[in-house]
Amino acid sequence: MAVRNGGDLVVETLSALGATTVFGIPGQHALGLFDALSRSDLRFVSSRVENNSAFAADGFSRATGQVGVLFLSTGPGALTALAGLQEAYATGVPMVVVASQIPIEGLGARRRGMLHQLDDQKASAANVTKSQRLIQHASGIPSAIQDAWTEAISSPMGPVWLEVPQNVLLNPVMVPAVEDALAEPYDNPPRTELVKEAVRWLAAAQRPAIIAGGGTRRGGAEADLLALAETLRSPVICTPGGNGAFPWNHELSLQSWIEDRHTTEVLEDADVLVVVGSSLGEVTSNYFTLQPRGRIIQIDAEPRVLESNQPALGIRADAGQALAALNEALGEALTASPRSTPDWHEPDWHEPDWHGQGPEQLVAETLAKVAARLDAQDLAMERRFMADIRAAVPAGMQTFWDMTISAYWAWSCWDAKSGQFHSAQGAGGLGYGYPGAIGGAVGLGERVLAVSGDGSAMYSIAELATARQHNLPVTWLIVDDGGYGILREYMVEAFGKATATELAGPDFVKLAESFGVPARRTAPDGVRQALEESLAAEGPNVVVVEATIGLFAPTHLGV
Repeated sequence: MAVRNGGDLVVETLSALGATTVFGIPGQHALGLFDALSRSDLRFVSSRVENNSAFAADGFSRATGQVGVLFLSTGPGALTALAGLQEAYATGVPMVVVASQIPIEGLGARRRGMLHQLDDQKASAANVTKSQRLIQHASGIPSAIQDAWTEAISSPMGPVWLEVPQNVLLNPVMVPAVEDALAEPYDNPPRTELVKEAVRWLAAAQRPAIIAGGGTRRGGAEADLLALAETLRSPVICTPGGNGAFPWNHELSLQSWIEDRHTTEVLEDADVLVVVGSSLGEVTSNYFTLQPRGRIIQIDAEPRVLESNQPALGIRADAGQALAALNEALGEALTASPRSTPDWHEPDWHEPDWHGQGPEQLVAETLAKVAARLDAQDLAMERRFMADIRAAVPAGMQTFWDMTISAYWAWSCWDAKSGQFHSAQGAGGLGYGYPGAIGGAVGLGERVLAVSGDGSAMYSIAELATARQHNLPVTWLIVDDGGYGILREYMVEAFGKATATELAGPDFVKLAESFGVPARRTAPDGVRQALEESLAAEGPNVVVVEATIGLFAPTHLGV
């Protein structure tokens, strides 16, 4: 038999836990890890920049619901991935990160001058991962990875960091081959007394409203959210991270116009506001202008989120478990009699009444007001552009959006239909769209769409080589306005001029073709046809639109 080493223990454990795919880039201290890959059934997808490897593992996880696995080399390689991990950490994406380390005798306070040496590598990851582990003995590898996997998939989900020294990965081991491994998420139910109190509030509410954040999707709470909203006849608005958690065209859906003052006013007027899987952060609060006048019930798996921006009845729980418990308790409250439940104080149930309006009428009128506000602005090209993209993309296709003006539009106006909407708004860094889509295409085995601006595209342009090497079905829409368009808008609005926002860029069509990736250029009014043809093609391709896309006027300024 071939001599097995610590690297074999890593890949054996990952395989036993259900991993199928690994993203990353080889490195000197990680050679034992990558050599072991050649003896496993794991598929390896090598990016060209470590940060993009992290984004790809993130996109793989979001698209498939599986754990993303990332292999990193020591020092510069590990550090380069941190911005990508910040996005996964902020958004709650489960990932297991295995980083190599210098030989074990170099660890500690001494500076021995080893290549890639850091004083404390895992400390660098502390701000962007749930936990960090250093494995110093081969026999500890299987259990450490199993524990990390369990932590990654337990709500609040997120990336978990392990590192293994070079010699632990390379040295022969006596540890037998890993035969099985089991990782089950920790239970995270709501406290009973908090559920009862929430039900009392909701049953007595006349104007309940719901904000569905990204935690709603991470917790698989879509069905329970729909049931709760229909029971309460409550308007529902989704944050950008929660986009798709509630049916877009439902009569109670305020869609995702979270940045419009008209929807902000509805949320402020609610006498009970249920916030699920959101911190009520900058975007969700319409840039901290949201000032609810009623009571707030806030549900989140991350305790640090609870009441971080508004006082609330904080319920620390997985969104799916919490909404299921609320639905069950509400059902019991509506059907129970005082005799059958002597310890239950029957709630004072009210039909919703928004100052003489029903909630369905309120939602319709609010969306009409949003549309009228847009009608009053010179945005015909932008609105048609976004509508044409939506028309070209099949209903079930998953889309990945970078931090670009088109994505800012999509946060509010994109109907995910039966697909899924993924964006980088968790941490807000540039470069997520294309490598995230690569990970999604790898995991799904089907075509996905990435949308970037020319500025963000340059962060991940090298991944055209990855897409070509693996012949991945990714269509990349690049909207080229010659600079950082959203920063240009912000600076002109604030200072009357823009500074350092203009960019000298490549010919994206020729650049893509130099990678062997078919590409085409189109005007904004041709984007639908160009996308329809590209989305029906084989392998990777690129569509470039040279246009300056404006953003709708902000409603939070001066409030």
